[in-house]
Amino acid sequence: MFKMNALSWVALVLVIIGALNWGLVGLFNFDLVAAIFGSMSGISRIIYTLVGLSAIYMLITAASATTTSGQHKN
Repeated sequence: MFKMNALSWVALVLVIIGALNWGLVGLFNFDLVAAIFGSMSGISRIIYTLVGLSAIYMLITAASATTTSGQHKN
């Protein structure tokens, strides 16, 4: 089983926030991040950037876990 460190937990939370935000945008045309922090304000851009970087980190982590899970320890 994959053990998550603090960075993985933070990345997971940010990816979930981003996914929920995109769900709101798609379903209701409502951008929660922009509503809270302002449309494309500095803090909004930082949040969007962190969500994107977290997604990249999660993809790399998932790919790494997938390739190493197929290997058996003797």
